[in-house]
Amino acid sequence: QVQLVESGGGLVQAGGSARLSCAASGLSSSRYDMGWFRQAPGKEREFVASISGSGGATAYSDSVKGRFTISRDNVKNTVHVQMNNLKPEDTAVYYCAAGRSGLVAAVASYAYWGQGTQVTVSS
Repeated sequence: QVQLVESGGGLVQAGGSARLSCAASGLSSSRYDMGWFRQAPGKEREFVASISGSGGATAYSDSVKGRFTISRDNVKNTVHVQMNNLKPEDTAVYYCAAGRSGLVAAVASYAYWGQGTQVTVSS
């Protein structure tokens, strides 16, 4: 059974940093693209960042580029996103996802999802 479990969310002041982690079990994460998505109240789930199975390719949404960094540890089956210079508009539930379709920014490309972790950025 595949499980993705996020951790690291919480309340952060604007301009601060947070690091989210995703622990994967039941799959060999090195064979999957891993992505982070987020969903704010009343909005659709949106792409944040992704990393290829080998870790050699990353992608970011324009809204987080230069502030967020995604990384992975295939030995530990974990994926992380370091979030710096957080803004109130980054407030959302953040989801970890695993997929193999190659379209890294599309929600539909990911077969497995975590339960999400809340990040709230106060102004």
